Amino acid sequence: MINLFLNNRLLLVFIAPFLLGCLSVFSFQPYNFTFINFFIFPSLFFILCNINKRSKNKYRKKPYLINLFYVGYFFGVGFFLTGINWISNSLEFDDSFKNLIPLTIILIPLSLGFFYGLGSLICGKYLKYDLKSIFLFCAAISVVDYFRAKILTGFPWNIWAYSWSWFTEIIQILNPIGLFGFNLLSITFFSIPSVLFIKKNKNKILILNFFLLVFFFNYIYGNYILNKNKIESQRYIEENKYINIKIVSPNFELKYNLNDKEILERIKKLIKYSDVEKDKKTLFIWPEGALSGKYFFEIEKYKNLIKESFSSNHLIIFGINTLDKKENKFFNSFVVVDNNLDKQFQYNKVKLVPFGEFLPFHDKLEKIGLKKITEGFGSFSKGTNNNTFSYNGVDIIPLICYEIIFPELIQKINKNKTLLINISEDGWFGDTIGPYQHFSKSIFRAIESDSFVLRSANKGFSAVINNKGQIIKSLKNNETGSLEYRLPIIEKRKRNKNDLIFFVLLFTYCLISLRYKKNE
Repeated sequence: MINLFLNNRLLLVFIAPFLLGCLSVFSFQPYNFTFINFFIFPSLFFILCNINKRSKNKYRKKPYLINLFYVGYFFGVGFFLTGINWISNSLEFDDSFKNLIPLTIILIPLSLGFFYGLGSLICGKYLKYDLKSIFLFCAAISVVDYFRAKILTGFPWNIWAYSWSWFTEIIQILNPIGLFGFNLLSITFFSIPSVLFIKKNKNKILILNFFLLVFFFNYIYGNYILNKNKIESQRYIEENKYINIKIVSPNFELKYNLNDKEILERIKKLIKYSDVEKDKKTLFIWPEGALSGKYFFEIEKYKNLIKESFSSNHLIIFGINTLDKKENKFFNSFVVVDNNLDKQFQYNKVKLVPFGEFLPFHDKLEKIGLKKITEGFGSFSKGTNNNTFSYNGVDIIPLICYEIIFPELIQKINKNKTLLINISEDGWFGDTIGPYQHFSKSIFRAIESDSFVLRSANKGFSAVINNKGQIIKSLKNNETGSLEYRLPIIEKRKRNKNDLIFFVLLFTYCLISLRYKKNE
């Protein structure tokens, strides 16, 4: 049976890698079957090694390098096909886009698959059934993930490290080493069963036990960090070093072109769900998308309603479109207003979603009738900086929607007492796995920055996540309600500032591979 598989190019080069890629979706939210990766990575390594070995006979007279590319490419196609097919769900809200759904489901994986194809091509011809090759394989996959997270607008979605999002003890190491350093180590752990393929190595059991021991000590470290943080957080609250926050999740239906009556009804419901106590100093957080497609100047007519419902003890955060009349630019904005509906702060989204919030090559594409998916024809302009808002001694870092997936937006901010607030609208993705995956990224940003994350989603997951990635309170997908919490004002001791550790680890892996090659 094994020989039949190894001698069948269609199975070995195309079908098996594609199925392995498809299977990977179950290692991420909402499934969390992380153990699957301990089968996926050794299998992919085995296939690449086998093709490289057989190139000396079976593929000698053929362009075997293209087979190495195909293995990674079709693995990537399967990975993205099952992992991000929920993106096409956003096209259902506009009839002009519905015909593009089948094309989107196919085209995006076919495009993104090139990353893993290039990775397998670069490392594949050097792979053998030995330890150095395992390190080289892991390094190549991690480099691929790094570059797909950075080039063009970047898309660091479902980096392999995220398959640990449910295991908060294990991911505490994120704070010192960062997402991409942890991703490299995760890929290494997933690939380490590959040592079983090494026939001449007598230290297989020793290597496996070493990595199990590292895993165990990392768990002990994470458990210690969590217990220590729990005690400290309670102490801050007892000393009245906290702020009172309330997150609102209204669960409004996605709808274009709301009239004045519908907007009024939405504002009334937001006020109702806020359950305002006028004498209680509170920061209210309403989500992105609650006032679907409206501009700030369009809601100023409701100023008296806000003033009647809130007091000077209150500030309200919400997402809204804004217009810069001087430069004639439109923004997707995060605003903070007082009870007079006067703006105290405005942040304009920096990381815009291609085709969702702006149309690439708009001069040409608009001529054939294409537009951005969100309401309106004109593209949003990109914000120019990642500024913060100070509230009761805490610096609030605003993140709109999928900006939460970009670690660098937080790394740039050098503040000691920070709070991450992520407002989102995940209604675009319905009951797919998209909102689950989106939410899991918030857990990682909390740990990396050593800061609480407050997430308010119209549809999707709203939550209070502490500075160690533990979910304190939450509202599930499509659940209506509010979350109130006394948030301790914790001064961070350390945070991840850059990707330096990733490059140090990558350099170390390369040295290990070179040393083993020299010994051979």
